[in-house]
Parts: sequence; structure tokens; C-alpha cells
Amino acid sequence: MSQVNRLGRLPRFTRFAPLLVAVGAVGTVVPLSAVPAAAAAPAALAPPPARDEDRPAGGDHHLTVIVRNAGGGADGTYEVDCHPSGGSHPDAGGACAVVDRNTRWGKDTFGPAPEDSVCTMQYGGPATAHVTGTWAGRPVDTTFDRTNGCEIGRWDRFVPLLPRLGF
Repeated sequence: MSQVNRLGRLPRFTRFAPLLVAVGAVGTVVPLSAVPAAAAAPAALAPPPARDEDRPAGGDHHLTVIVRNAGGGADGTYEVDCHPSGGSHPDAGGACAVVDRNTRWGKDTFGPAPEDSVCTMQYGGPATAHVTGTWAGRPVDTTFDRTNGCEIGRWDRFVPLLPRLGF
């Protein structure tokens, strides 16, 4: 018969998670976890290394951006190819770089603001953007607007993929 015990808390100055051990039938102690918690968590979230030659031949970083009601000549439809950057976007390299910076392992790069967000009640104008395509092998179909502080912040995080607006 095996028994699993949780040992007492370690001093506050250590960064180790509580140690779980199993005691076997013959009295042997087998550690089940002895990895520092700080070391274990980020490794689980880190993506595997990617090389350009590992990317699919058809390109998994292609976006179409449709901007409406932005004014100042920013309206239009733009194509963006990344890795290497190209397309009809006026700043394809910058657009690719900002999407790369916003990409996090295990997170939807283009996801909406969290539902439980507290957003300022400000209006950033009538501009909208619709982004479709494929990013990191996943389909993209999302819209952006500037109807409140959260949406304005979301838009601004993707400049220059989306045009810079505001004051």
C-alpha cells in the first residue's frame, strides 16, 4: 500500500513548491516534485523554438486587414505576409513585428478584451478594422473598434498593423 504525504511549508525565502512524496510498501520515499515552482511554470508556457525552415511552405503568417472610417487616407484593404515580411501594407515589417510582440504561447493573439475588464467610457471614433487570415498556423477572424477604453487599448497594441489614430 502506498501513502502520499505533503511535507510542511518551507521557509519563505525559498522558491520551492511544497514537496510531495510517496512512501512505498517497503518504506522507500520517492519524491514526486522537487522542482522550483518559478522554474516549472514558465517552461510550461514557453513555445518550442521555431526556425524559418520549420515553417509551412504555404505561409502561416498571412493577414488581410480591412480598415474603415479611420480617415486621413488610412482606410483600405492591406495584405501582410510575415517571415519574411511583405505585402501591400504600408509598413509590413512593422506590422509583423507588432503581431510577433503580441503573440504569447497558449494565448489568442487577436483575442478580445477579457469579459471581466473594467473599461473607461470613452469613445475613440468610428474606425473599425477586420483582420482575417492565418497566424502561427491558426485561423484569424477578428474585428477591432474604438468604442471604449479597452477597445482603444486593444487597437493601439496593434499599431502599426492598424493605423495610428487619436491625438
